[in-house]
Amino acid sequence: MPEAPDIDEEDFTHADRIAANADAIREAWEATLEDMEAMAEARREDGWEAVTCMAVDTAPTNPDAGDRDDFGLVFVLPNNMAEEFEAAYEGKAFPQYEVYRAADEGRAYLVVEYIDPESETAIFVASQYELRFAPGMVTAARREETMYTYAQLVDGTRIGAFEHDSVDKFVPEIDRIEEYRMETPDPQEVAKKLDDVEPEAVEDADVDEA
Repeated sequence: MPEAPDIDEEDFTHADRIAANADAIREAWEATLEDMEAMAEARREDGWEAVTCMAVDTAPTNPDAGDRDDFGLVFVLPNNMAEEFEAAYEGKAFPQYEVYRAADEGRAYLVVEYIDPESETAIFVASQYELRFAPGMVTAARREETMYTYAQLVDGTRIGAFEHDSVDKFVPEIDRIEEYRMETPDPQEVAKKLDDVEPEAVEDADVDEA
């Protein structure tokens, strides 16, 4: 039997790492969605309107990564969640927010709760992203002393925008963020990441709801 070849660490690519951890990523994502639904149900039990959304893609953006002037996290929502999101978002200020976060194997898992006490409405968005894309966003947010998150459809239409006082809650282990810059992407990679989402694949996809 031939001997297994030695695998140099440099040959073990980022894609290989993702494949090796596929089960752990799926389990962490499922746990994130379950947590979101549990928090939303707790709001409903208190008499609030609570809307839950699952981002099919999440992109940390910054002005230095392409031709975008904005920065922050862009949550790409499937079209079949747009109507409920827009109905809850329209005409409200959402002056409060909470971020529930975790990190594992270089990925961040978030549940962002946008809170409007006046109307007793809460919008929850679950997302995940790779921390290696976050350093530029963190730098921009700290420079501007503010942070933004956006809800966007797969065709690029922005349907919601929120301003926050700090980036810190959105990035697990933020004091170590530079350590996650494992690979240097093409300067346009992060900015074009949203364009790589195929609208046909998720436009009317059925997303299971708890």
